[in-house]
Amino acid sequence: MNKLLSNATLREENLAHVGTGGLSQENRSAGFIPAFYDPDTGRAEIARFADGRPAPMHLLEGLPMEWVKKRDASGRASAIKGSVISGFIRGAYFYTRKQAAEAVH
Repeated sequence: MNKLLSNATLREENLAHVGTGGLSQENRSAGFIPAFYDPDTGRAEIARFADGRPAPMHLLEGLPMEWVKKRDASGRASAIKGSVISGFIRGAYFYTRKQAAEAVH
């Protein structure tokens, strides 16, 4: 079974990609939108706030209910299925954090 993708995992990913172009604030001007991709289903979703508005960073709260595996005490998504990858959408394509970093450097 895959490890779940959690808020803690997203923080670790952010730290690992500082200065590479693999963070939202580092690639937004190049047209990248924070998103998630599930290779099991081929489904990509942009990051959203709970109310459905696009989010400027990776958030778990607005993702499809079937991806959510854990919620915190207030009912907010705190972990999603482990097959899901955080990355970005630009145009009609999903980019991993590494691919986005390569595209902006």
